Amino acid sequence: MAIAEVTVIPIGTGTTSLSPYVAELQRVLERQEGIQYSLTSMSTIIEGSLDSVFAAIRAIHESPFHSGAQRVSTSIKIDDRRDKESSSEQKLRSVQAKLQ
Repeated sequence: MAIAEVTVIPIGTGTTSLSPYVAELQRVLERQEGIQYSLTSMSTIIEGSLDSVFAAIRAIHESPFHSGAQRVSTSIKIDDRRDKESSSEQKLRSVQAKLQ
């Protein structure tokens, strides 16, 4: 399973507030199949097969254009572990176990 951290930034929107765009990105993710996702204060975490993750990233990258943005900057970080099952939750549990 691939885990991606994605930040989508519409540029030239005429306002410093991006929350309407972020809300729309979350709506787009709700319609994507084969993924799990969670919103953080700085990015969105997307989990699923690599193909599903890339499809979701493409969909949310395109979303601000449909909302009137003329330029979009998207940053992506991907953790694609293939030797065993992985998830954001599992990664957090592993670190928490080592803190005890």
